[in-house]
Amino acid sequence: MSQNIYDRVRANPKFTELVQKRSSFAWKLTIIMLVVYYAFILVIAFSPATFGQTIGSGVTTVGIPVGFGIIILSFILTGVYIQRANGEFDELNNQIKEEARSAE
Repeated sequence: MSQNIYDRVRANPKFTELVQKRSSFAWKLTIIMLVVYYAFILVIAFSPATFGQTIGSGVTTVGIPVGFGIIILSFILTGVYIQRANGEFDELNNQIKEEARSAE
């Protein structure tokens, strides 16, 4: 692409909208993941007995399903991001590209 096309893309208000929406959404998901993860770590650090309790009469502790839950949450958040990226963000991206090409 030439510098002219880059300038047109950057000047497009949809490009600014795309960057703001994508960044805002990514930060929200990141904050959710960090809060959950650090809460998990803080419970382990300051109240190890909480996750150390066994479930039933077996050897499985409460911390194991909670840890798996955090891993599953990360997959879910990734899926949510991918779904929005493949839908709304790609649509805006395609509009920006079409407008840049049509201005040539």
